[in-house]
Amino acid sequence: MALLSEELAAARSERLKTLGEKEQLANRLQQLLEALPGGVVVLDEKETIVESNQVAVEMLGRPLSDQAWINILETRMQPPSDNPHERQLNNGTYVSVSARPLGDSLGRIILLTDVSEMRSLQEMVSHQQRLSAMGEMVASLAHQVRTPLATAILYASQLTSSTELTEQQNQKFASKLLDRLKHLERQVNDMLVYAKDGRYGKKEFTLERLLDKVFDDMEPYLGNTRLSFEIVNQAKTVTLLGNEDALQGILMNLLTNACQAMNGSGRLILDVRVTEQANLTVSVKDDGPGIPDDQLQSIFQPFYTTRSNGTGLGLAVADSVVRAHGGTLWCESTLGKGAEFHIQLPLPTHTEMIPSGLLEQ
Repeated sequence: MALLSEELAAARSERLKTLGEKEQLANRLQQLLEALPGGVVVLDEKETIVESNQVAVEMLGRPLSDQAWINILETRMQPPSDNPHERQLNNGTYVSVSARPLGDSLGRIILLTDVSEMRSLQEMVSHQQRLSAMGEMVASLAHQVRTPLATAILYASQLTSSTELTEQQNQKFASKLLDRLKHLERQVNDMLVYAKDGRYGKKEFTLERLLDKVFDDMEPYLGNTRLSFEIVNQAKTVTLLGNEDALQGILMNLLTNACQAMNGSGRLILDVRVTEQANLTVSVKDDGPGIPDDQLQSIFQPFYTTRSNGTGLGLAVADSVVRAHGGTLWCESTLGKGAEFHIQLPLPTHTEMIPSGLLEQ
């Protein structure tokens, strides 16, 4: 009996020691959690917050416990326009949001990292780069504007100084003058858009309306040609968030570039679809001569052009506008088999801004 009592006492002592060690470990882990410089939020299998550290509370505010994560996303964060992997808190702070599954158990852990300072530094560097590019742009445009301006002045002087012009000649000079002035306007508009890094105000609009406008704008370019143009819309009634006019402008830029490349004959397709990653992909496909590899690496650089009357800003502007919408623009081409320009844009979602598994690393 005495031996049994001793064994029970020893077992109890060992159990208490183990419980004490576990409690120390739990306290240590809690201290480490609170000491982390980022916000930590733990979700259960129902995407409900079961635990968070003090930094997360300071970022997101109270209450957090027992709150649905989707409600926190919709009411206390908003996505910035230029980076789908970042969120802006209601107090103006920018945070990156990453998620990992909790091993074999159900649920996720969310990490919020304050990137406001890094973002400010990046914007400062970008601003300096754009100032440098603007200097090059002004020097380049000074030469590019001079020729169409001189031509416009010549046509205007013919209209104002000569009294012996026929009505047909008047119309000819007026048409050429208007063409040169529109060319100047395009150059100035491209310069302004590029200087703004493609940033515009945002509002919701339907993809269907955007494509209808593009189709109407393409009609003048197809008349008296052997070009066939088709819009294949597999995304149907998608709603977009951004600047409709800017996106319409870059689509027209890509389409008219393709028309010029095909030299009045060929097939042009505007293909639109939604990917499994909830992105919208818009592709401009032509069967023209294609783009050589040595040019393919440079076509999005400002002032790069292979056309004598080109500004070299069209594709640079398109790239800026797409990036300002949180998307990407790239080109695939094979000589003799045409070119394909692809735009990928994130779709706005109202039910869940960070789906389960997104941003997992």
